[in-house]
Amino acid sequence: MRHFIRHPSDIPIRFYLEDHVNNDHIVNAESLRDVGRGGLCFVSAHPLARGTSIHIEIPVETPPYGADGTVAWCRREGDHFTIGVQFNEPAIQYSLRMVEQVCHIEHYRSHVQRAEGRDISSEEAASEWVEKYAAGFPN
Repeated sequence: MRHFIRHPSDIPIRFYLEDHVNNDHIVNAESLRDVGRGGLCFVSAHPLARGTSIHIEIPVETPPYGADGTVAWCRREGDHFTIGVQFNEPAIQYSLRMVEQVCHIEHYRSHVQRAEGRDISSEEAASEWVEKYAAGFPN
């Protein structure tokens, strides 16, 4: 059974190291890659050491979704790095599940606009996405 759900590569993610209140420490990652039980994975131009405290923001809503975690692993993949982040709190794990659904809905909304030329609201996209894809969304 797959423990991570592959996300559309156009979902942006930001991360802050250590002092995430100070904007000088913002590092922009390229994209969210996977979300799974207890963590997520993203692509970055910068390597991060295992055990580093990290604050993640995914701008799928206002204000952006944010959570604190720890870098679990970092792997070089060509000219970039794939970073695994672990979250230990059950509340974060549950809310991350909601975020992954929002990511898929927003990707669907963008796809409909590009492919069909239809501008739909987030609510309309959610309704259509649920009807078409929710039954197949992994638990």
